[in-house]
Amino acid sequence: MAMTLTEAAKLSNDILLEGVVETIVKESPILQKMPFIEIVGNGLTYNKELALPTIDFYDVGDTWAESTPTFTQVTATLKIMGGDADVDNFLKATRSNLQDLEAAVIELKAKALRHKFEDNFIYGNASSNPKQFSGIAKLIDIYTASVQVVCAAKGTATGGTLTLYDLDALIDAVKGGKPDMILCSKRTLRQINDLIRVSYGLAVPSKDEFGNSVLEWNGVPIYTSDAILDTHNVASSVDDTTASTDSHAYAFAFGEGALAGLTAPGHITVEPIGSLETKDATRTRIKWYVSLALFSSIKAAALIGISA
Repeated sequence: MAMTLTEAAKLSNDILLEGVVETIVKESPILQKMPFIEIVGNGLTYNKELALPTIDFYDVGDTWAESTPTFTQVTATLKIMGGDADVDNFLKATRSNLQDLEAAVIELKAKALRHKFEDNFIYGNASSNPKQFSGIAKLIDIYTASVQVVCAAKGTATGGTLTLYDLDALIDAVKGGKPDMILCSKRTLRQINDLIRVSYGLAVPSKDEFGNSVLEWNGVPIYTSDAILDTHNVASSVDDTTASTDSHAYAFAFGEGALAGLTAPGHITVEPIGSLETKDATRTRIKWYVSLALFSSIKAAALIGISA
């Protein structure tokens, strides 16, 4: 059964772990919304749906044609992500509130965990770095000729100025229902806001469970991630993230038949290591055995070539 990190944290009575989960979830729409599937073992092999089966009409006595969905077998391997948080024993002895000090150090480590996860969620590539899990850009494979990849400027091959048409095309590229989220850079969100103001478009502002303002377009909430770069080169045949000023946006549906995280039982672990031999400090380790799976290609799409 898949559940979000927030739901999983409710099953624990570890106050420190609950604080870590709250820290990473509060500022990350991805970790707020995406369900995680607990798996036993070091990975999950699944059949990724590529295309739906066909249906036809028949006369009486016709020979019926068999049609099944097309799949490709994919293996998502859990990766080890984490870090150590050390608290100096001298500061422990001289600070009046030890809990505040330790909590502050672990909170900073938790924020670093969130940043690392979000960066890998977008740009992770297990082919070039086997220590990582593959992120959404790699799972969609944004530089191949795919119906799941839409170019900005109404499909112009090299992209261009963003239009509201492009947003609709991105939403429409996700099949079997609307996506649960559009994720873009802050620069792209500013462009969307400007387009809506100029065209008097119908956008619905709302609040999420943490009180953050969320803009909806065509019934789909739009969120931002600092991990998404505004320096892509859409004309390149490889994922060149430093040579130009283009940006990407993504739309995806969450769930066990769509996009979901994979995690070892227990999700994130906060492990007290104790006193260190080589320095006068106490260590706490935060670790997460985690990966990402896209169970159906038609449940995620990318809009590339959004110019400045």
